[in-house]
Amino acid sequence: MTDAAGPAITGFMEQALAEARAAAARGEVPVGAVVVRGGAVLAAAGNRTLELKDPTAHAEILALRAACRAAGSERLPGADLYVTLEPCPMCAGAISFARIRRLYYGAADEKGGAVDHGPRLYASPVCHHAPEVYSGFAETESADLLRGFFRERR
Repeated sequence: MTDAAGPAITGFMEQALAEARAAAARGEVPVGAVVVRGGAVLAAAGNRTLELKDPTAHAEILALRAACRAAGSERLPGADLYVTLEPCPMCAGAISFARIRRLYYGAADEKGGAVDHGPRLYASPVCHHAPEVYSGFAETESADLLRGFFRERR
């Protein structure tokens, strides 16, 4: 799907992949996220759960925190999030609370995802804000990065 995507989407997903590769180099699960508003990157991050000894230090959470600081607000209306892996329940909830406009993700996560798999948070009647969701961007690259990371650890 990457080839059919617009150049901006492809570029932002490449930035998310770069963050994921940097996370892998640190020994972290290779997931990267980029928050964009008005065509400008507000924040980018990769997983840092091991480094920070923090189970909430997922790429999406770190990127959302930094973007909120940059925007001076706890909400990010009009912002889009690009992430290499389908968000987990915690991250999907944070995306909703931040009022992200669009979520673009790479690889599906059949075990831990909460957007198109598992609890499907945005389809729940208790979800106050659901972003537009687009999946499959840089899917092969994202999945290969994760598979390679875990293969090396076995």
